[in-house]
Amino acid sequence: MEGAGSWDALEWTKIEPVRRSVSHGMAEFLLEAEEVIVEGYGVVLVNIDEAGTLLVTNFRLLFVGEGSRNIIALGTIPLATIEKFNKQVMKPAPAPRQFDRTPRRLLQVIGKDMRIIVFGFRPRTKQRRAVFDALCRCTRPGRLWDLYTFTCGPSKFSNTNPKVRLLNEYLRLLGSGSHHVSSSAIEDGSFSVSNQSWRISGVNSNYTMCPTYPFSLIVPKCISDEEVVQASTFRARCRLPVISWCHPGTGAVLARSSQPLVGLMMNSRSNADENLVAALCTQTTGDRGPRRKLYIADARPRKNALANGAMGGGSESSSNYFQSEVVFFGIDNIHAMRDSLARLRDYLDTHGATSSDGMSSFLRNGGWTWGGGNLSSMSASVSTLGDSGWLIHVQSVLAGSAWIAARVALESSSVLVHCSDGWDRTTQLVSLASLLLDPYYRTFKGFQALVEKDWLAFGHPFADRMGIPTISGISNLSSELSRQSSGGSIPASPMRTSSIGASSHGQTSGNYSPIFLQWVDCVSQLQRMYPCAFEFSSAFLVEFLDCMLSCRFGNFLCNSEKERQQSGVSDACGCMWMYLANSRTSEGCSHVHYNLFYDPAKHDGPLLPPAAALAPTLWPQFHLRWACPSEAQAGELEAQCRIMARRFSEIQKAKDMAEVKARDVITSMESLTVELLKEKKLSSSAMDLAKRACRESLAIKRAIQSLGCKVHFSGSGDCALDMGSSPLEIKQKLIYETPRKDPDDDVQSEEKSDLSVSISVVADNVASYSPDNQMCETLCPFRTREGCKWPDAGCAQLGSQFVGLKANFDAFDRLSIYDGYFGSE
Repeated sequence: MEGAGSWDALEWTKIEPVRRSVSHGMAEFLLEAEEVIVEGYGVVLVNIDEAGTLLVTNFRLLFVGEGSRNIIALGTIPLATIEKFNKQVMKPAPAPRQFDRTPRRLLQVIGKDMRIIVFGFRPRTKQRRAVFDALCRCTRPGRLWDLYTFTCGPSKFSNTNPKVRLLNEYLRLLGSGSHHVSSSAIEDGSFSVSNQSWRISGVNSNYTMCPTYPFSLIVPKCISDEEVVQASTFRARCRLPVISWCHPGTGAVLARSSQPLVGLMMNSRSNADENLVAALCTQTTGDRGPRRKLYIADARPRKNALANGAMGGGSESSSNYFQSEVVFFGIDNIHAMRDSLARLRDYLDTHGATSSDGMSSFLRNGGWTWGGGNLSSMSASVSTLGDSGWLIHVQSVLAGSAWIAARVALESSSVLVHCSDGWDRTTQLVSLASLLLDPYYRTFKGFQALVEKDWLAFGHPFADRMGIPTISGISNLSSELSRQSSGGSIPASPMRTSSIGASSHGQTSGNYSPIFLQWVDCVSQLQRMYPCAFEFSSAFLVEFLDCMLSCRFGNFLCNSEKERQQSGVSDACGCMWMYLANSRTSEGCSHVHYNLFYDPAKHDGPLLPPAAALAPTLWPQFHLRWACPSEAQAGELEAQCRIMARRFSEIQKAKDMAEVKARDVITSMESLTVELLKEKKLSSSAMDLAKRACRESLAIKRAIQSLGCKVHFSGSGDCALDMGSSPLEIKQKLIYETPRKDPDDDVQSEEKSDLSVSISVVADNVASYSPDNQMCETLCPFRTREGCKWPDAGCAQLGSQFVGLKANFDAFDRLSIYDGYFGSE
C-alpha cells in the first residue's frame, strides 16, 4: 500500500520553508511574504478535470489552471482550512472514453469549509510524495509563531487594542456609550464604571481568578470583588455568572457561566454563588417593585447534565436559587456537531453537481443518484441529508436562542445560560439571543463587537476547535489526534471503492468542532427569515468565515484573551476587521458585503421568530458553493438587484453631476443677466451723455461762430486756436494735450473721446461783415456800445483783449438762453 505510514511516527515539527525559485509567471499569484515550498506540474484537479500547476506555500495550496493561467478557487485552499488529507492509488473504472489504464495517483484534501478536493498526479514523478510530505509539515506546525500570519505581520491591516473595544462595548451596555476609554486607562486600572444596578469590575485584570475570562467583567453593583472571587470557586473552570447583555429599558439581563460544581448527589451549595445569581434578579419597577423571575437555561440534554454530576459538575436546583426555573435545551456536544458536519459534507460531495471523483451525480448508480434508477427511492438523498443531523442541530440552537430572547423581551425576565464549560453552546445561545434582542448587533460595527465580546473575550477555544497550535505549542490534547482513516474506501463513489490503498492524515485533534461555523450558519438562517434586518449580507458572512478558517489574521488565534495577550497577537498579526472594512471602502454601499434590503427602521426592536418559522435549510452560498456552484448562486436575484443598484448609483451620480452643472449654468446666466443690466444702464447713461455733449457742442459751435470764430472739431487729440488781427488771418496755435484714458476709469470716462477743437478768431472789422455777427449785434441783449458783454462781460473779439477761449458750460446753464437764443434744431 503506497503512502502508508505510521501516524505516531510523525512528529510536530517546526516549519522550515524551502526557498525555491518560483517558475515564470507564478510570482504574481503569491501574497505578501508567501513562499513556495513545493511545486508540481501537470497536476489534474479531478473535480473539474482541469490540469494545471499545484504549489504548496507557507500559507495555502495554490492551483493555477494550465489553460486560463488563473487561480482555480476550488483547488486553492489555505493550509489551516485543511481538516485532513490522504493519498490513494486507484484503478479507473471502466468507461468507453478512458483509454489510459495506468493507475492514477490521487491526493484527497478535505477542508473545513465543506469541500473535498482530489488532485491527480502523473505516475513515477514523485510529485505526489513531495506535496504530501510538505502538507504533513505545514498543516501541523509545532509552534504558534510558525503560522503564516506571523510571517506576514500586520502589514496595512494593523490591529488596535481589543481591550479598549471591549470596554467601549461595556460602556454602551451600561448606558454610557458617549464615553470612551483609552489604553492608558486600562493600564492604570481606572476603568471602573457603574450605573444604578451594574458595574465594571477589574477583579480579573491579571487573569488570576479565571484565565479564560476577559480582564474586565460586568457584575451586580451590590456584589463586592471578594464575593465575586468566592463565587468563582463553585463554577467549573472558575467561570462564574457574569452579565453579557442588559436591556436598556427594563433592566433584564443575559448572563453566562459554566456548570455549578454540585457533585454526584446534587447537594453541594455555595452562598456566594447563590447571592450572585440572586443579584441578577433586580426589581422590575425600581426598588419597591417585585423581583423579576430568573430562568436558568442549561444548554445540555438533561441526561448529560446528570452524567456530569459524576465528575463533580451538574446543574442547579431551582429550590436553591430564589424565584428561578431551570430549563434544559438538549443541544448535543462538540463531537456530535463535528460528525454531523462530516456527514453533511459527504452528502453534498456525493449528490452534488460535480464530486471529488469527477463524476456527476446524475451519472452515478445507473443514471440516478437517488438509488439505482428506482424512482420509488428518490427520497433516499433527502433522508441522507436528514441523517446528517446538521439542520436539526441548527434548529435546536435557533429555538433555544429565540426562547431566551422572548423571555427577556416579553417577560422582562433575566436568563442565566450555561452548558458544561460555558464556552461552546453557552456562547452560541447568548450571542445569538443578543443578536435577536439588540439591533446594534445586526450592523457591521455591532457584529464585530458581539463576536469580540462573547466569542473572543469570553474564551471560546478557537485553537482547539480549529485544530491549530496555541501559545504553549500544539493545541491542547494533541495526543488525541485522530487518524480519521477511511481504510481506502469512501462510500457512494465507484472510483473510491476501487481504491488500492490509502493513508489518511488529519490535522485536527479530538477537540476539533465547527461550533463557530454552526453559529454563523444560524445567523444566515435569521438573514433568510428577516432579509431587511441586517446591514451585512450573506456574502459577508462567507468571507468572514473564510478569513477565520484560514488563520490569515490573528484575531481568532489561541484559546483565550490571556493567551492572545501573552503571544502578542494584536501587535504581530494583521486584523481581520480592518481587512474586511478596507475591502468595503472601495465600492461603498454597493459592495457585496452590504445588504441591499437593509431597513433599520423596519426592525428597530427585537426579532422574535415563532417556532413555526424556525425551519432551517442549507445555506447555499456556503454549503453548496463547491459541490453545486451554479445552485450556490441562490442569491442571483440579490446579485441582479445589486447590479441594478450599482447602475442606479451610477445614474444617480450622473444626475447629481448634471444638477451641479445645471446650477452652475443658472448661476452663470444670472451673473450674466446682472452684468447685462449693468451694461444696459451704462449704455443708456452713455447715450444720454453723448446726446447732451452733442447738444452742447452744437451750442458752443453756434455761439462761437456767431462771435466771428471759425470752429473745427477733429479727433487728433490737439486743440488749435487761430486768431487774426487783420483781414488777413494771423494764426496762433494753442496746443492742448487731452489726457489719455486710464484702463481703470469707469465707463462714463470712456464716453469722453479725445477731441480736437480748432478755432479761428478774426478781427472786429472782419467779423462785422459776418451775417452771424450782425445777427448777434441785433438780438443780443447784453451787447452795448462798448461791445459784447457775453459771457460774464467777456468778449470773444480782439478788441476786448481776449487771449484764450474756454468753453464755460456752467455759464450756459446759468443763462439758460442757449436754446432760445441760438435756436434748437
